[in-house]
Amino acid sequence: MSNTLFTPTTLGRLQLKNRVVMAPMTRSRATDNVPNELMEKYYQLRAGAGLIITEGTSPSANGLGYARIPGMFSDAQVQGWKRVNDAVHKAGGKIFIQLMHTGRVSHPANMQPGTRILAPSALAAPGEMWTDSSGMQPHPAPAEMSEADIEHAIAEYASASKRAIEAGFDGVELHAANGYLIDQFLNTATNQRTDKWGGSVENRVRFATEVAKATVAAIGAERVGMRISPYGAFNGTVSDAKMDALYLRLIEELNKLGLVYIHIVDHSSMGAPEVSPELKAKIRANFKGKYILSGGYDLARANTDLEAQRGDLVAFGRPFISNPDLVHKLQNGTALTAPDSSTFYTPGEKGYTDY
Repeated sequence: MSNTLFTPTTLGRLQLKNRVVMAPMTRSRATDNVPNELMEKYYQLRAGAGLIITEGTSPSANGLGYARIPGMFSDAQVQGWKRVNDAVHKAGGKIFIQLMHTGRVSHPANMQPGTRILAPSALAAPGEMWTDSSGMQPHPAPAEMSEADIEHAIAEYASASKRAIEAGFDGVELHAANGYLIDQFLNTATNQRTDKWGGSVENRVRFATEVAKATVAAIGAERVGMRISPYGAFNGTVSDAKMDALYLRLIEELNKLGLVYIHIVDHSSMGAPEVSPELKAKIRANFKGKYILSGGYDLARANTDLEAQRGDLVAFGRPFISNPDLVHKLQNGTALTAPDSSTFYTPGEKGYTDY
């Protein structure tokens, strides 16, 4: 078997030791929304990956929708992440921060005083979310963003990106997937605006494009990637007849900016609708940067898809939770430890740094 997954590659100006990417995964260990010693240990243990992408980290106090997720808008958060990055770099790893504004997927009990739940349209997300103070609670309806709110949110992504570089990150992944704020503008279930930010394909890709543009202006295109989830059904998103056209238009806009990678979410291995193979192939053919594959990969399938040039890197999620030395295990054919899903989002080291 060819060791395609373990061959080095480049990403912008970075040299990656292999093509294994640790996928972004919310783990809810950031007490008071600040990265800590426990998180430093967690990421350092996984520095065998060619690239680590962190858990979703909010560029704004308004985007801290979940309990105990980190942010990147305060000096304390910069210092907390700096410890994490120093530890990862010391262990020979490379690390991008994933910027995730949760938008309407939020609850006031998880947020700081004086913040607002914002979204393209005043439509509540379906279902409930966990709060540490009151257990499961329904999502409240968000406030529809004004033009000023939209401009402010775009500026927050740029500012958080600058702070990320200051904290020692190698780059930034813009989370435009899974029904969070950027995806809320892309998706017809969450965006019912009639101004320049909604309606047509051109208008719905505008927010994603403007966020990317501002981030590129702040830190350079070779440090910016984006994660997208066409045909996703997470957080109340739906597919529509123009889905392929929407994503191909977005790719066209991102090419103009020179983004370093596109990262496609495919949760079909977890029961979500399959991303159309035709759309994946078109994005692969049209996007000029690197392409990160994801979705229930094992070694054999990863190598098959890399050899067939369906992508350049492969992201692994859950296997990294319970196998900090995943790359070593894959290389040596060692059996993988199964993760304990009851500890995915709980505080403390159990199921986090004790594997």
